[in-house]
Amino acid sequence: MPKKLIKRYTPDKETIRNHKYLRIFGRLLHDPNLWHLNRRSVSGAFAVGLFWAFIPIPFQMITAAATAIPARVNLPISVALVWITNPLTMPPMFYSTYMVGTWVLDEPVQEIEFELTVDWLMNSIGGVWQPLYLGSLICAIIAATIGYAAMRGYWRWHVVNHMKKREEKRQSSN
Repeated sequence: MPKKLIKRYTPDKETIRNHKYLRIFGRLLHDPNLWHLNRRSVSGAFAVGLFWAFIPIPFQMITAAATAIPARVNLPISVALVWITNPLTMPPMFYSTYMVGTWVLDEPVQEIEFELTVDWLMNSIGGVWQPLYLGSLICAIIAATIGYAAMRGYWRWHVVNHMKKREEKRQSSN
């Protein structure tokens, strides 16, 4: 069952509840629906986590948690999936979203020398923020939709396969 695979790789309740940035949600983290593993909560968590992974903002974990709580989807999966955006994947992801944004806005691509400094960010982001955020929003919606549908489909496929195997096993034992 997908539950076993998911449980193996997601953080436990206490790790999430005690995370320094997620403590701001306090008692909201005690809702049992945030910890259930079923087709609805997992597929919704995939949508939430993948959406926020594509949006270039700081503290993506907090925004994913803030979305997962009222949506009542699996919190650990939502929070964990934003880590798709990490220091290794960030440059290609956000360059790709920038390219999508320039294509949609029909703007020329600006050649920018990237530096990881506050000064560079303050001086250079002004010319690229519109295509970057538009492309990020488009890619986030697409990724969330695909993630949601793929997880729903995978979960359904897995359950149907499990039922068929159980039925075959029951038939062979008779």
